[in-house]
Amino acid sequence: MLDYFKNKDVGLLLARIAIGFPMLFYGVGKVINGIEPIKEMVVQSHLPGFLAYGVYIGEVLAPLMMIAGIYARWAALVFAFNCLCALVIGQSSYLLKLNDFGGWAVELLVMYMLVGLSLFFTGGGKYSLSKK
Repeated sequence: MLDYFKNKDVGLLLARIAIGFPMLFYGVGKVINGIEPIKEMVVQSHLPGFLAYGVYIGEVLAPLMMIAGIYARWAALVFAFNCLCALVIGQSSYLLKLNDFGGWAVELLVMYMLVGLSLFFTGGGKYSLSKK
């Protein structure tokens, strides 16, 4: 009976949805409200301000591509890189801190990043629009 539920492609689809869909909310929020706070953090990190526009790729385009399974490996890598940048530029002060509930303060961002990396290595599975 349990063999019926062993389907790695369904698992990969669920993983793509599980990280892509929630990240879209962050991206849409930036589309609606702008990226000035992101620009400020980027500039404070001594990087060119135009790099802040990459957040649209990492939080809107890459998640949409991952969910649909369009070049899922590369979209997942871009997504993971976006998470790493957010961790280094915006969340590094929380790396060794706990949240109000006793969990790691950056756990969600790190989980996004690691699942993105795992999708880079596995691919999107057979329930993807582009399959190789």
